[in-house]
Amino acid sequence: MMIRLAFASLVSAFSLVAAAPALAASNADRLHQVAGSAAEFDKARLAGQKAAYFCANCHGQDGNSAYDYIPNLAGQNAVYLLNQIDKFADGRRQDPFMSGLIKLLKEDDRFNMAIYYSSQPVRSSASGNPALTTKGRQLYEGICKACHGAQGYGNEKIARLAGQQPVYLKQALEQYRLGSKRRNDPVMGSIARRLKDYDIAALAAYIPTLK
Repeated sequence: MMIRLAFASLVSAFSLVAAAPALAASNADRLHQVAGSAAEFDKARLAGQKAAYFCANCHGQDGNSAYDYIPNLAGQNAVYLLNQIDKFADGRRQDPFMSGLIKLLKEDDRFNMAIYYSSQPVRSSASGNPALTTKGRQLYEGICKACHGAQGYGNEKIARLAGQQPVYLKQALEQYRLGSKRRNDPVMGSIARRLKDYDIAALAAYIPTLK
């Protein structure tokens, strides 16, 4: 019950975001409808848990990745997850493995998996370098908080960072800085190009500690 209520409140808030893309609005509407019914929510979550075996080897059975270079999906915004899945399916996002894998999933499987993963708690981690973490917090508050939020929860269009895998974060920031095809967002690119190696290491140390 608590999981469903928390999920419903998130979807309600995100569905009010102005000028959201039509696809995001459609996903948000459907998610809001499911979140409003305990029976429908539980049915979708359980179906998503079953479908998630497809992704468990990399992303973990509960969305907490078994590998530090593969992102956690647990706790991620459901609308954001669905939009990213759609992008992998239609080619807007490119990955040699993910692009082919997503196309094997039915639309209902994608929807239910997004509900399941978003309802799972993400496991934050402690940093072993206090000085690096302090620097990371300063950088986060100065350049990341405005978009990703004070707690790193993101929203329907911006990824949740709180509790994310440290190596994945480091590699993503490095790819944005290089302007790679996999990471070509103009806003993130302009920010990442100003970061030194130590800055990226500091952010990768701090962000996983957010809960």
